Amino acid sequence: MSKTEKNSLSGRWNIFRHCSGGGFTIIEALTAVAVFSLLIAAAGGLVAIVYKIHDFAFEQTVAADEARRGADIMIREIRQARYGDNGAYPIEKAADKELIFYADIDGDDTTERVRYFLGTVNSGQITKECQSFSQGGSCSADIGGFLSGNLKSAQVKVYTEGYYGTSSRYAEFFIDGVKIGNLCQGNCLQCAAAWQGAETYDVTAAAADGALHFTLDGTNSVQPKCQWVDPDHSIKARFEMSFVEEIPGAGNELRRGVIEPSGVPAAYPAGQEEMQIITKYIRSDPPIFAYYDQNGDKITDNPSILRDTKMVCLDVTVNVTPYRAPNDYYLKQCTSIRNIKE
Repeated sequence: MSKTEKNSLSGRWNIFRHCSGGGFTIIEALTAVAVFSLLIAAAGGLVAIVYKIHDFAFEQTVAADEARRGADIMIREIRQARYGDNGAYPIEKAADKELIFYADIDGDDTTERVRYFLGTVNSGQITKECQSFSQGGSCSADIGGFLSGNLKSAQVKVYTEGYYGTSSRYAEFFIDGVKIGNLCQGNCLQCAAAWQGAETYDVTAAAADGALHFTLDGTNSVQPKCQWVDPDHSIKARFEMSFVEEIPGAGNELRRGVIEPSGVPAAYPAGQEEMQIITKYIRSDPPIFAYYDQNGDKITDNPSILRDTKMVCLDVTVNVTPYRAPNDYYLKQCTSIRNIKE
């Protein structure tokens, strides 16, 4: 090897030693970037976890405060229980998951019917259609098996299509054999090929047993001359029934219902009950209400629970997210009923 080649090789080695001794190699730089990235990702994950825990804790605090305020109102109202304006005994029902009593809760010198209960509200809609192919014919539809709890409200919207167009050509609407009204009496087109004549009716009372029979009956002048989908039909009907029901004992909602008295003599119509959710996060198993006599002994004999109850206790567990921290919030409050005397 020549002297020139040796000097060149020595220079390259010195350069390599200088670079490796005074800076970072590519491998070291990549390693540093990777470690830094991992630290940033870990820090971000930790921040996210902290925020989630904070959110859960905040929600739990809000739910606990909500339940505590609701319980304070409930206890105050129970303490004021008195005879209803219709002469009803101060306590109408005392069950594990439901308490019904009478009290003047708004200071208007009238006695409201107040109901606290653990339950949830469900709603639904059922649609049925029918048609007739005869002159002056009728068609019917049955709706049933839709209730899982206590019906709060129900209505049906009825549409029709058929050989209408004059005042003598219309259809009569019946529920369970009782005439409710008329459809398309002079305000519908003949064979419109579209639903028309819509009318809405309250059917809460009729639907209380969970079964309804709808009938649309055309007058004798309604002839089978329409061709919409089904050739030579006289009338078609569409029944859209919607409902709201209450399912006691289900779900995690503690609710309050209030009915103002009306009429003379006073009455408390169930359909006028105004509902309010006290809290959505009850996690305790029933019972949530307990009843005690004048000696402070818990009443377990249902037949005597109304007569002997002198003190009522609410005992619930509240938790927004029971599968993670923070832990359950336990709430227990009791009150004596002032206006129930021996």
